[in-house]
Amino acid sequence: MDKNVLHTHNIPQHVAVIMDGNGRWAKKQGLMRVRGHEKGAKAVRETVETCAELGIKNLTLYAFSTENWKRPKLEVDTLMRLLVSSLKKELPTLQKNNISLKAVGSLELLPKTAQKELQEVITATENNNHMNLTLALSYGSREELITVIKNVANKVKEGEIEVENINQDTINGLLYTNYMPDVDLLIRTSGEQRISNFLLWQIAYAELYFTDVLWPDFRKEHLIEALKNYQDRERRFGKTSEQL
Repeated sequence: MDKNVLHTHNIPQHVAVIMDGNGRWAKKQGLMRVRGHEKGAKAVRETVETCAELGIKNLTLYAFSTENWKRPKLEVDTLMRLLVSSLKKELPTLQKNNISLKAVGSLELLPKTAQKELQEVITATENNNHMNLTLALSYGSREELITVIKNVANKVKEGEIEVENINQDTINGLLYTNYMPDVDLLIRTSGEQRISNFLLWQIAYAELYFTDVLWPDFRKEHLIEALKNYQDRERRFGKTSEQL
């Protein structure tokens, strides 16, 4: 599908992607699961570049969940190695496309080498302003919300805020993602239809798009198809069609 099918006035400001299916892709090829993760790097690059080209201001990729630490050690080690090598390799692409890299999650749980490489790329791209590329790493939305609740409780305890003044803006300001708007479109690949503890607060009014395409096979035309589907929907935010 060509990008010309899209309406330039209705491009989502925040797209989030659950990149699912690397292991199943590898199994179908008769390969080890880790090979699927390696192949998925191309899908990441094409998705990032396409979003930048289309003027999407925020792209969040679910790269590694808090639950993923339970996977076999070889797979986790490979994912961490891929993270470091990909960050090094993709820095020129980020700079060329004026993309700022950010990360959310329990980053302190990442290996020191991954933390170091991640911070170096974040610092190197911090002045880029065409698009925010956010990696959700060691991320879990429930853990994020628990952190927010604790912060709010402390603010109440310290007298910084009254209980009756707690509102949505209070929560939004304390989220890991407080530098960008709520998600407009959430895409999940591989045919699974669940949220998997990803941006639960931020997707309150997101359009959900599920595709059977496995992540390593996800390409520009698949992203454009998802965006076209998004544009064909009527977003009412609780209102009726007549009120829009």
